[in-house]
Amino acid sequence: TSSLPSDMKVFILLCAVAFCAAQLPTPCVTPSQWEARRIVVDPSKKFEERARVVYDALNERERVVEEVELGRERNFYDTLYLHKERKEYKVDLRTKKCNVTALDRPFRPLHVPSDATFLYINEIGASNVPGEHLTLLTFGGKYKEDDVEYMVQVTTPDCVPVNNYYSNNVTGFIATHVYDLKEGISDPDAFLPPPECK
Repeated sequence: TSSLPSDMKVFILLCAVAFCAAQLPTPCVTPSQWEARRIVVDPSKKFEERARVVYDALNERERVVEEVELGRERNFYDTLYLHKERKEYKVDLRTKKCNVTALDRPFRPLHVPSDATFLYINEIGASNVPGEHLTLLTFGGKYKEDDVEYMVQVTTPDCVPVNNYYSNNVTGFIATHVYDLKEGISDPDAFLPPPECK
C-alpha cells in the first residue's frame, strides 16, 4: 500500500487545525439598548436583587427598579445611574426619600468584550426539539483595569446577554441573570431623574 508523503500529511494536519480554529466563535456585539428583567446574586453577602432594567450602553446609563434582599431585610428602590454625568439617583420606594450621590464606579457594559476568550457552547432546553431550546456561547476573561475575572453567556446568533459572572478579591463572586429582554427603549423619559429628586 502506498502512503502519503510526510510533507503532505503535515499540510493536511495544518489545514485541519486551521479549519477547526476558524470554526471557534468569536466575541459578538450585544444589543446596546434594551429593557429586561434581571436577578443579581452575591451568595457570600446573602444578597439578591430582582429588578426591571432599562439599559443604554451608548450613553452609559441604566434605570433599575429593584427589590433588594439582604439577609432577612427587603427594600425597594428606583435607581438611575448616569455614568457620563457621574451621578446616581436612588429613591427608596417606601419612604420616597431621594439620595443623589457621585457615581465613582466605571460603566461596565453587559456585553462580550472584544478580547474575550471563547470557552464553550451549550444548549438550554430540549436540544432535539425545534423552538424548545437556546444555544448559548460562553466567553471569559479578565478586566485589566480592576482585576475582575468574568464569564458571560449570550445567545447565538443574536448575542443577547443571558448570564454574567464576576469575581475578584474585593467584591467576591457576583452572578447576574437577564431574562425577558426586549431590544430598544420604550419610554423616552426613562433616564430623567425621578421627580422625588427635584
